[in-house]
Amino acid sequence: MRMLRVPLSIGVLLALVGAPPAQGCAAPQALVSGMLQRLEGSVLEDARPNPSVLLALNLAGASSRHVQKLLLQQLKEEAVERAQKDMASGEVALLVLALLSSCQDPQQVQALGLSVDLLHVLQQATDEELANMEVEGVPKTTLYNVGLDALSLCLAGVGGYQEASVELAKELLSPSSPLSVDTRAMAALALVCTYGRTDLHDVRDLLQEALSTVTNGFLDEQEERGGLIGNIYSMGLAMQALESAGRFYAPRQWDCSQALSVVSEHHFQLPTAIAQLLPALVGRTYLEAGSLDCSSVTRASRSLQPSPAASAGTAAPHGMGAPGRGAAPSMPLSLAAAPITVQLSIINKLQGKHFSFSTAVQVPAGSTLLEVLEAAAEEDPTVYSFQTEQTSWGTMVVSIHGLAGNAADRTYWRFLSGSDALQEGVALYKPQDGEHIQAVFSTY
Repeated sequence: MRMLRVPLSIGVLLALVGAPPAQGCAAPQALVSGMLQRLEGSVLEDARPNPSVLLALNLAGASSRHVQKLLLQQLKEEAVERAQKDMASGEVALLVLALLSSCQDPQQVQALGLSVDLLHVLQQATDEELANMEVEGVPKTTLYNVGLDALSLCLAGVGGYQEASVELAKELLSPSSPLSVDTRAMAALALVCTYGRTDLHDVRDLLQEALSTVTNGFLDEQEERGGLIGNIYSMGLAMQALESAGRFYAPRQWDCSQALSVVSEHHFQLPTAIAQLLPALVGRTYLEAGSLDCSSVTRASRSLQPSPAASAGTAAPHGMGAPGRGAAPSMPLSLAAAPITVQLSIINKLQGKHFSFSTAVQVPAGSTLLEVLEAAAEEDPTVYSFQTEQTSWGTMVVSIHGLAGNAADRTYWRFLSGSDALQEGVALYKPQDGEHIQAVFSTY
């Protein structure tokens, strides 16, 4: 039997968990303002809407109501057109969180003369994830999506989240199941919510053990790596998890300032990366998505002023690139930058006919990996042709040499520099002269 939808306020959640409200991770106002402006600038009328962006804008207190209204309407249209057709469970879950944070009812989403019950769609999708785990040992998509599913269902107050959280806890405690920081952090957020909802002692004990393991692991890694947890793009969710789960690593203390110093040194460009980080920078987490005051003009107690770059008109188009460095016009890359040589290898030892090819590619200094791939394909399209798709994390290479990744067999193209996985996408990463980039067909 499904539970009635009762959105869970952060005050009720904290009371149930038995922890005082977090003190918050107060980032410098200039850093928060700059990220808000970049997020708002990423919302375009002809661009695919990103629910993570709306969720972050609502949590952090966006300054532009027009942007929020435009994005909310775009997401409603996306929901009625795609939710029951080709959306993964995690996509539906993010839509639910974005709608909850906008004080919208995800059970009655209306747009374009159509209507959809996103919570019903999400419950069905979550059931399919869990059924696949029972039969094959892995979810239909990813454990990250299952974490999103459980969190959204829990915050919305409908059934299905407890079973999903139990499965997540078991995976978190499994020594044979190494999980990414993103996956562990999202699962932790879901488990905190479920811990505050359930009155089953055995379930609470399991969730507490898993949360203690995850959060203490994050603290250990931060101490060992000078503030970094995972990579720079996993910091946002890891900080949210530590922000919300202090009860489970007490009496240890989280050095929030050390984490802030790490993220402050990086110039984030991808809207999804900014959207995951921004709530933590204002002391909030996804757990508050269902308890915001939508009557307030600005939800965050910050007076947001335009950055000097934005005021001077030197910000990159749509807020997506690095701000301008000065008034002098820049020279074309082909004239200003000397050429560099990048060694590129494409390797498949996993599926079908195995292959391994390498080539030396000359490109102007400052070129992205995507431009390296394009140069290699231009020189020898028979070997190095590739295809890309646009995702919420930017450009993703989905096929090389005619071999495409596939969700059904959980394959993808993994990019490495030497033996280290790249921390940025192909459209952002800029190889150095003499660097060896490998594209390896892999499983996840």
